Amino acid sequence: MPALPPEVKELAARVRNWGRWGADDEIGTLNLITDEVVHRALQEVRVGKRIALGIALDESGPQTGIVPGRVNPVRTMLSVNQPYLRGDPDNFCNSDDTVTMGLQSGTHWDALGHVSYEGRIYNGFSADVVNERGATRCGIDKVETLVSRGVLLDVARVKGVDRIEGPYAITAEDLDAAADLAEVEVRPGDVVCVRTGHIQLLFAGERERYIAPAPGPSLKSIEWFRNRDVAAVATDSYTGEVFPREVKDTYLPVHLLHLVDMGMTQGQNFDFETLAADCAEDGHYAFFVDASPQPFTNAVGTPVNPIVIK
Repeated sequence: MPALPPEVKELAARVRNWGRWGADDEIGTLNLITDEVVHRALQEVRVGKRIALGIALDESGPQTGIVPGRVNPVRTMLSVNQPYLRGDPDNFCNSDDTVTMGLQSGTHWDALGHVSYEGRIYNGFSADVVNERGATRCGIDKVETLVSRGVLLDVARVKGVDRIEGPYAITAEDLDAAADLAEVEVRPGDVVCVRTGHIQLLFAGERERYIAPAPGPSLKSIEWFRNRDVAAVATDSYTGEVFPREVKDTYLPVHLLHLVDMGMTQGQNFDFETLAADCAEDGHYAFFVDASPQPFTNAVGTPVNPIVIK
């Protein structure tokens, strides 16, 4: 049995970007963030207000063990006010700490090497390029910067609710309605932030309900992103797409089409609550965003604390 049913494979073929930026390309739609795109993004800065979109990196994070080995951040102290020179406590003293965590345990980007199907990752590379050493192709270290124009599409506000119940499958029509509400046009190279309000469950301590069922982008939104040449999509849920899945016997099909076929960077566990309130107040749903990854060599994901500047 193929990894994807025929109708999904047909959709994958329509949106596939393999070879679009050359046979050796490893960053996919992030190629759409050109100097001109970044320069235009800077025009969205009006007052200099800064809003962070990352969740706290601590043991209250969203991990429950559903993904084996992916743990919430555990930070411990290595030293506390330790004298540095000959044990002299009146001279230089230092405190250090360390952390153990899954790179995708908090607010994060998935690298294009994160998932595969039928033995391939983005651009047709063999899935074997990801091995015990990590992603030798399409790792997050290939993404040196991720700064662009960001757009908030507040689907929850369109629906007239503070939080959309899962499993709601977000469609192209939903995204169009959110863009209309925001009076914004999604442009090539944009980072699209899709708000459902689902992360409120995590903040309320309901981690199991936060994981599933979840609202999110569906297969009915795939061509919307491709037709607009979106550079990256960020969501406020654990799964990053509607869950439980839409198609039988295929786990997280939106991940597969976004990352493998389109080469579109995808992020989860983003906190859009403060941003959504601010956008509703000032009426501006476009902004400059810096969501550059941490340069972990050969990693298939990275924690990130995206900063919006309005």
